[in-house]
Amino acid sequence: MGPDRLRRLLLLFAPAGVLAQWAPGAAAAPLEVRMVARRFVFEPDTIHARVGQPVLLRITAPEVPMGLNLPDFHVRVDIVPGKEAQLRFTPTQPGSFAFACDVFCGNGHEQMGGTVEVSA
Repeated sequence: MGPDRLRRLLLLFAPAGVLAQWAPGAAAAPLEVRMVARRFVFEPDTIHARVGQPVLLRITAPEVPMGLNLPDFHVRVDIVPGKEAQLRFTPTQPGSFAFACDVFCGNGHEQMGGTVEVSA
């Protein structure tokens, strides 16, 4: 194949690759959320995401070991003071999904939780 024919083919098909990035169903940019797990609250305690949008939670705990459990997405992570924990998931349906601390962190632990609000 000559260089002219190759150039024509590239010019013909290149726009299709560019347009595919904006097509419905194309991979969404990840949502990155920094979260702090304190006694006895997650900051923020509400996360807003979209269906199909990958989510990366970067979580720190300045006081004591904790955990974050998001059972509807089948994910959890241990949070160790002085280290960043990462939790990744991708919502597949809209709704409100609860998460909670699943490592006892003292009196008040039972109320430590939040929600992931997923829109279509």
